[in-house]
Amino acid sequence: MIVSSEPFLPYPPFVDIEGIINIRSVGGYTTGTGRVLKPNVIYRSGDISSITDRGKEQFSELSVHVVFDFRAENEIKNYDSATPTLEGVKMIRAPAGIQNAFDPASIAIRLKNWATDELQAFLTTYEEILDTATEAFRTVFVHLRDHPDQPCLVHCTAGKDRTGMFITLFLMVLNVEDRHIVDEYALTTVGLAPSMPELTRKLQKMPVFRDNWEGLLNMGSSKPETMVVTLQLIREKYNGAEGYLKTRLNLDEEDIEKIRENYLI
Repeated sequence: MIVSSEPFLPYPPFVDIEGIINIRSVGGYTTGTGRVLKPNVIYRSGDISSITDRGKEQFSELSVHVVFDFRAENEIKNYDSATPTLEGVKMIRAPAGIQNAFDPASIAIRLKNWATDELQAFLTTYEEILDTATEAFRTVFVHLRDHPDQPCLVHCTAGKDRTGMFITLFLMVLNVEDRHIVDEYALTTVGLAPSMPELTRKLQKMPVFRDNWEGLLNMGSSKPETMVVTLQLIREKYNGAEGYLKTRLNLDEEDIEKIRENYLI
């Protein structure tokens, strides 16, 4: 499946890479102390497996040196979405998230939860991701600490939940204002819009999605209020992003300050 961006996507932060959905730069946001996140050094996206030859040329212009793939092995197999080869780009597999989340039975249960209580379903899912993606998230944070000269991309299948949780932690630890974190999360609704017609046709052919369509539609959302309660969850359960990095990723205050110095101006 080839998906190309449509003109209504706001550029920036979105970038036009033929065959990659929901790809954008994460930068330019202000912190509570007036500092600014450097632009065009960290990108996020959905699945990159359908990138075209033209898309590869466009991607090379971003000067991205490393791509972190948060998808599970069975997810890649089930969706026939093998990682492409991009010249000069190191691909790092960093599976993040919930074990067996992509088997049909698990998907059906989750979709029913999204149909009955959307907000709670997101909170449950995001808490599970935060609890199980520690190895993957640490891998990326160590890269950000040690290689600020190497712009990178983080992605999953839609570029929404696993990618969204990583970017949320990253922005929080930089002390980016909550309103920007909420807005950044909500941009995924815009970023996925061009691919929705084709994605809908594809998913309607699969019984587990066709039979739980309301839950699927809710699962595909990225509403501001979802991120508002997610920020609250991170602060209450993990003592904020700093607490999460220290207790779950085994990073210390020096590591965190290094990341801030690397990416804030």
